[in-house]
Amino acid sequence: MTELLVAPTIAPFRAFAVRVTRIEDLTPSFRRITFTGDDLDVFADNGRDQRIKLILARTPGDDVTTAADCGAALDTLLAGEGGLDWFTAWREAPDAVRPVIRTYTIANVRQDLREIDVDVVLHGDLGPASRWAGSARVGDTLGVCRPDARHPGPHGGVEWAPPEHALALLLAGDETAVPAIRGILASLPADARGEAVLEIPHAADVLPLRAPAGVRVTWLAREDAPHGSALVPAVQAAAGRLLDVPVGGDRPGAIEDVDVDAQILWEVPVDPDGEPLTRSTELYAWLAGEAGAIKTLRRHLVAERGVDRRSVAFMGYWREGRSEGA
Repeated sequence: MTELLVAPTIAPFRAFAVRVTRIEDLTPSFRRITFTGDDLDVFADNGRDQRIKLILARTPGDDVTTAADCGAALDTLLAGEGGLDWFTAWREAPDAVRPVIRTYTIANVRQDLREIDVDVVLHGDLGPASRWAGSARVGDTLGVCRPDARHPGPHGGVEWAPPEHALALLLAGDETAVPAIRGILASLPADARGEAVLEIPHAADVLPLRAPAGVRVTWLAREDAPHGSALVPAVQAAAGRLLDVPVGGDRPGAIEDVDVDAQILWEVPVDPDGEPLTRSTELYAWLAGEAGAIKTLRRHLVAERGVDRRSVAFMGYWREGRSEGA
């Protein structure tokens, strides 16, 4: 009798312990933190807006030191698979067992060196993640839930999925979306056409980036103005330049209202395999940042300008006035 050998299944995301090796302040508001770990040689380098989860110690100064620690946290994170809502399960878990988990975008992957870079925003003491970002030190250990290159299928965690034929592209976001937008711009083909609008806290926060010649990049310094006050009108103007339909034109769209104080605004036009829902579009838009501002832009593009909902990704990364929580 011949024994059949079955290859073990590798999950698309796995959690492991990592250690901080370098910290660099890129601008007054952006800090780059470099991590190393034994398993980062199989970190899938998907680029674009690839999200990861950082698993942080609940108490400042504590360490997340073992893969077992990370695995236990990951079990909580993925508790919603199979139809349940993992975020609700995580949020409602008792404090004693609920890990501090925050989402970030990968800036760079160096598999040969077993290193990754994560660019974080410094915005004061608003909760565990902001405290960690401001006080991180070389040698700190924590967990990372990251895409595994050994998994044969799609990993998830990438929302940039333009149709095969998109005449123009529109990317927009505040400082929390800057790392993702930089990654997306770097991935675009040389003949891409469109606009990218980025709202940042200060003029000194402009970062270098790579973008095709046909993509206009606009940095807007908010300074002391409210979040979204620079972003919203600039994106509306960009949409006017990229579309041939005026506000209130002949292609009105319909959208349901989203209460961003009670729900997460996260609407991404992809199928279960992460593929676009349409093959062609006049405009493909990707917008992320403060949920109230993104909701306003969602209404403008879909309801007022009639952009096909299958061609727009809206992501409320955070909500002003809402505590980061634990």
